[in-house]
Amino acid sequence: MYKKVYVETTNNCNLNCDFCIHNERQKKFMNIDEFKTVLEKLKNHTKYLYLHVLGEPLIHPNINEFINIASTSFNVNLTTNGYLIKRIKENKNIRQINISLQSFDEKYQKSLQDYMNDIFSSVENLKNTTYISYRIWVKNKYTEEILNILSEKYNIMIDETKSKNITLEKNVFLSFNEEFTWPDLKNEEAYETGKCYALKDHIGILVDGTVIPCCLDSKGTIKLGNIFKSNIEDIINGKRYQNMLKGFSNNKKCEELCKKCNFIK
Repeated sequence: MYKKVYVETTNNCNLNCDFCIHNERQKKFMNIDEFKTVLEKLKNHTKYLYLHVLGEPLIHPNINEFINIASTSFNVNLTTNGYLIKRIKENKNIRQINISLQSFDEKYQKSLQDYMNDIFSSVENLKNTTYISYRIWVKNKYTEEILNILSEKYNIMIDETKSKNITLEKNVFLSFNEEFTWPDLKNEEAYETGKCYALKDHIGILVDGTVIPCCLDSKGTIKLGNIFKSNIEDIINGKRYQNMLKGFSNNKKCEELCKKCNFIK
């Protein structure tokens, strides 16, 4: 049983952020039948779905339907850049929404105050049934102003040097995360040893059904199988999956992409 499974319902995005890895895969939206297939095959393997890998989940035209269907069997979580949050402001079937505030940029033709106000109005609707986590893991020229707006909104002094996780009010939180380098075969640094929670605690499923070991394999470099073509049990018992598990248990990274990942060392 996985603690969570990442499901990418689309790899399309409404933004083009500098901190996000370039999406080289063919753009696609998962259809309702594909999504139901994923849910059916996962129902005995996890209770927690996270509707993101790459892409903006709220850009999917059927996102509310997907959430409602999934919520009958799973705890549904998602991460969003916040620009389209109004689309789910009435949905009471979401366990947690993570809002990446570092996504804001005035080049997207919306002022910072308007961006934050849209988020605040939606959060007011959602916070009684959904955990809200504002997240900042890349600092930029807007960070200080964003923190000032949050401080004024929630009437709280924000000091990230004292705490990386701050409760703003009931069910509403602010988290500071460390910036990291996306694993990529082109990265120069390599780490031969290390353990990872991938495959034990979680896996990811890309929009085309490709099963990956974690949400950081955003290009689908480590293809463990395809959920539209195989059962999870067959994928778990596959040679590549088992080799990775054995390697991690022995503090060894057997995949080249894992060696280029500095998220764990």
